[in-house]
Amino acid sequence: MKKIALFFLTLYQKFFTLFSYGSCRYYPTCSEYAKWQFEKNSLFKAFGLSLFRILRCNQLFRGGIDYPVVKKSLNSKRVCYHNADAKKIIVQFWFVPKEGDYFYLIKTFKRN
Repeated sequence: MKKIALFFLTLYQKFFTLFSYGSCRYYPTCSEYAKWQFEKNSLFKAFGLSLFRILRCNQLFRGGIDYPVVKKSLNSKRVCYHNADAKKIIVQFWFVPKEGDYFYLIKTFKRN
């Protein structure tokens, strides 16, 4: 179900951005916010948070920067060893601490 939702969001972004002029009041846009939610949260939670965000995207709300918040436990210890044959790590999202086990989800910009 997540893959279907992500497919329709990608289709929406490709097709409807040809006709719109940046009418979303938030950064990241509501469709990008929804994609990030579906990638990192459960189906129902992502749907609910995305719907709530879309309902806030109007003239009654201020808008601005509104990154998704995800819950992530960092209890496990991670040890990095130097290895000459190590593969390149590609960072897709950054987790910026908010409070407790909650983090802002910020996507990495693509480099050419």
